[in-house]
Amino acid sequence: MDIRDKDFSVGMDLSFMDEIEHGGGRYFDELGQERELLELVKEKGVNAVRLRIWNDPVGGFCNLERTVPIAKRIKQAGLRFLLDFHYSDKWADPANQWKPAAWETFSFEQLGQAVYDYTAEVLDALKKENALPDMVQVGNEITPGMLWNEGKVDGEAYDNDRQWEQFAGLVKRGIEAVHAASTDIRVMIHIDRGGDNASSVKFFDRFEELQVEFDVIGQSFYPWWHGTLDALRDNLHDLAARYGKPINVVETAYPWTLEEPEGSKWVMNGKEGLLPLPEYPPTAEGQQRYLEELIAIVRAVPNGLGEGFYYWEPAWIPSQKEWSVGHPNNWANLTMFDFEGKALKSFAAFAGQTAK
Repeated sequence: MDIRDKDFSVGMDLSFMDEIEHGGGRYFDELGQERELLELVKEKGVNAVRLRIWNDPVGGFCNLERTVPIAKRIKQAGLRFLLDFHYSDKWADPANQWKPAAWETFSFEQLGQAVYDYTAEVLDALKKENALPDMVQVGNEITPGMLWNEGKVDGEAYDNDRQWEQFAGLVKRGIEAVHAASTDIRVMIHIDRGGDNASSVKFFDRFEELQVEFDVIGQSFYPWWHGTLDALRDNLHDLAARYGKPINVVETAYPWTLEEPEGSKWVMNGKEGLLPLPEYPPTAEGQQRYLEELIAIVRAVPNGLGEGFYYWEPAWIPSQKEWSVGHPNNWANLTMFDFEGKALKSFAAFAGQTAK
């Protein structure tokens, strides 16, 4: 695959952008010039943006009303758009796959219909504004299932055939709605096992057995949670050989500092979670080196199936004290901007990765 292949995704999850802008946060290039964020990251080589969508979140950001105008900006900027359905009012991840409050009392059949109806509603609203996504995630990091407990497959009490069939059935309803909206939208299934081949194979074997039809495999990979770069490489190679589907590392990050200003508490704040020093120090240079290596790994997936990557929330700068998510910003040392919103030198990792 040519290093300038326009189909390789150099992506970013910029879901907090809307809230940051509303709160007065600003972004600057290396020269200190204030810039519009999408324009700036596109200039740096980004060609794809991911947004999460929550059903009815506290605070009113990342809902349908706010997603539509941001999606329009992404499409108008000429960037690809990946929409990430959490099917929750809050974070959906390996520890949290809770139903939206409005769906709490639904039967399994009603849940399936709700997944279809909500997915269709969102995509219809985007279609009316010429802002349909190019790709959709039906669920976010759904390794343990989704819409618990009906779609839960995590733990001894739930890891059984009946639960997997229900989980797959819910996912299929989401996929059905995506296909009804547009046959041009590709479907990604996203789990959080970038460095864990055994768990990855268990999950995707199950989906293959249950005939869940999707287009793209998505993996999260954070070294302090998911292992070494060698483990990531081995896993992606094996998944490509087994399933023959394009693969994205759809979430990743690396620290540019471990400094914790007063009042801050980072989710990643210790050297024990870093890759081996001195190659990957917690500096902008170390972050750049990490990204260069990760990109090389994705590009080296056999048969051109390494489709791209997305950096998770590189622009979540500490621009305000209170956030709609209900906790302080614990991610600001994992961004690609400093605490004042100035672009870091690590953007150099993206140079030459996409066609001009």
